[in-house]
Amino acid sequence: MIQGIYSALSALRALGQRLGVTANNIANMDTEGFKKSKAVFEEASPYGVNVTIRRIETQGFPLPSEEGINKVCESSNVDIKEEMINLITVPHAYAANLKSVKAEDEILGTLLDIVDR
Repeated sequence: MIQGIYSALSALRALGQRLGVTANNIANMDTEGFKKSKAVFEEASPYGVNVTIRRIETQGFPLPSEEGINKVCESSNVDIKEEMINLITVPHAYAANLKSVKAEDEILGTLLDIVDR
């Protein structure tokens, strides 16, 4: 039973990290040369979720430079559509994991009530 709560809490922590990465990407999307990051979830042993934050090194679009005609700058590689999808899906996953924690809490409460009789 406690493993279910631990797994859900681990997922909540991981989702919080994904939301932080998404916020950082959006905040820096207009920063010249910025490289986006991605939170990658992996199954933890024996249960739970591990998060690895990886920097994505794809090229941005070329931008004209103010310093000279021969110098080319690069935009960030942040795709706002991808980031918006994260902003939509993370709260739903967060709510689902909270419901899981609540259900486990109710089960444990019921078991303790039975034992207490």
